[in-house]
Amino acid sequence: MSDPHVAARLRAAGCVWAEDEAALLEQAASSADDLERLVVRRVAGEPLETVLGWVEFLGRRLVVAPGVFVPRRRTELLARLTVDRAGRAPGRPVVVEMCCGVAPVAAALEATRAEVHACDVSATALDCARSNAPSATLHHGDLYDALPARLAGRVAVLAANAPYVPSDRVADMPPEARDHEPRVALDGGADGVDLHRLLAADAVRWLAPGGVLLVETSREQAGLTTSAMAAAGLVTAVETDDDIGGCVAVGVRLPRPADGVSR
Repeated sequence: MSDPHVAARLRAAGCVWAEDEAALLEQAASSADDLERLVVRRVAGEPLETVLGWVEFLGRRLVVAPGVFVPRRRTELLARLTVDRAGRAPGRPVVVEMCCGVAPVAAALEATRAEVHACDVSATALDCARSNAPSATLHHGDLYDALPARLAGRVAVLAANAPYVPSDRVADMPPEARDHEPRVALDGGADGVDLHRLLAADAVRWLAPGGVLLVETSREQAGLTTSAMAAAGLVTAVETDDDIGGCVAVGVRLPRPADGVSR
């Protein structure tokens, strides 16, 4: 049972699940002084996950740290679809997690046969990714500029949870996200899909024939995301999971006669 005084402080700070959070903080603390430091951070509004140093994702704990984007449960749909698509690809498929943050998708691929790459602009996030997906090859850089040229035309699955919050709605986000996660990981431009358009525009260059681009989006923006994919020559669909609020735009590069593969 958690300390009622700790729970009371958390409740007063607006934590809805104060008792549960208090128990987790007590488990994480190495001493009374350490517990006090953790409680102070949480009461100040820091996300519980970065205070604890981990977030649960698909049944495992992923390392997170202050200043990174914390994976949400809805991204489990993106991870599941990526694992499924990689499992259906022949040989040892190349899979890329773009805008990977702490690499939740790459982490889900650890037990598969895939050759996994993950990239992000945040060195802090990549430090976490190194622990979460030790078998993946990590790349520091902006979108496709981060990838080695040798992967062009070879990627079986390219998955991305790129930011998709419209710029004028970032201020309306919960303080835990707005004040503690990097703006670059939240702000998707005027309508939220600026990065989705950039991902779609150059996807065909990187995808293998039959390869798929998977981009997390929202139900409201799914049409914009799939339109960007269609404009780039991809065949599109949308996958959803109402239980976790997940929505993923799917864009497939169909083989062409020039690829030497019949349709």
